[in-house]
Amino acid sequence: MKSRILSAVMGIAILLSLAACAVQSPVGSNNSPINRTLNANGVGEVAITPDVAYIFVGVRSQAENVEDALDQNNKQSAAVSSALQELGVDPLDIQTSAFNIYPQQFYGPMGPTSPEDMGTTMYVVENTVYITVRDLQKLGGVLNAVVRAGANNINGINFDVSDKSEAIAQARKLAIDAAKSKAQAIAADAGIQLGDLITLNVYENQNVVPLYEGKYVGGAGAGVPVSAGQMKVQVTADLIYEIK
Repeated sequence: MKSRILSAVMGIAILLSLAACAVQSPVGSNNSPINRTLNANGVGEVAITPDVAYIFVGVRSQAENVEDALDQNNKQSAAVSSALQELGVDPLDIQTSAFNIYPQQFYGPMGPTSPEDMGTTMYVVENTVYITVRDLQKLGGVLNAVVRAGANNINGINFDVSDKSEAIAQARKLAIDAAKSKAQAIAADAGIQLGDLITLNVYENQNVVPLYEGKYVGGAGAGVPVSAGQMKVQVTADLIYEIK
């Protein structure tokens, strides 16, 4: 009898022990400690001065006869190309980007006066070249020369830096240093210690941002006043540290 009671007591004790283990170690738990991390980011910016410009320069001609419009356009376009080469622009930096011929109807000030009024048909010829100017001191002179040679359509000027690798490297270092400093400051404020660096991600802004602060680059007596300004290279760094 006593042995039965003892066996029952031992069985109950074993069941209670298993239940306690089940509470302390839920199903699926691997008893691994929670990873404590700190995330900080930083931005690095470097101002750079443009050293190259890109321009779309076009010649637009029109005449009642398509051959006349084409001949006129060819002469003006050839004159524009010659003017560019006289200023030292490499022929490899002059690229045709568009060539169009199309008819266009012209009417009087009152528009069509009757259903039969077809107006006057003119043929339009457009020839556009994409120019790279690598010496910005000549940029004002280039604009002045192409207009005087016959160009009558200029679609903006885009400035850029031919080699941004050094500026990107500087901005990247600034971004990482800024992220490190931020992480250390947060750790000090929170009263914690940083462990190993777990993750480092760097993102480069591929678009160089204009700063609109610059100087005239056309040169004395160059004609068209042009300001290249400055541009900004930006890099962002994300750091994740282990917390001790």
